[in-house]
Amino acid sequence: MNWFILVLAGLFEIGWAIGLKYTEGFTRLWPTVATVLAMAISVVLLGIAMKSLPIGTAYAVWVGVGAVGTAILGIVLLGEPANAGRLLSLALIVAGIVGLKMATPG
Repeated sequence: MNWFILVLAGLFEIGWAIGLKYTEGFTRLWPTVATVLAMAISVVLLGIAMKSLPIGTAYAVWVGVGAVGTAILGIVLLGEPANAGRLLSLALIVAGIVGLKMATPG
C-alpha cells in the first residue's frame, strides 16, 4: 500500500510542477491555489509512504516519478523536444525507479 501512496505522491508532484508553469509566477489565483494544494498533498503522501519505506528509496522514487511525468507532460502539453537523448534519459530514470522497487522490501 505504501508503494501505491508513494506513486500517488509522485503524481501530485507532476501536478504541481506543471502547475507552476500555469501560475505565471504565482500571478494567477486559481492555478496558484491548485499548485499549492498539489504541493501539500504530494508532501503529505510522501511522508505517509516514508513511514515504512527507506527514506532514500522513497525520496528517489518520488522525485523520479515527478521528473519523468513532468518531462513527458512538457513534451505533450508544452511542445518541448522529444529527441532520442531525452527519451533515453527518461527511460534510464524509469529503470532506476523499477530497480529501487525491486531492491526494496515492502
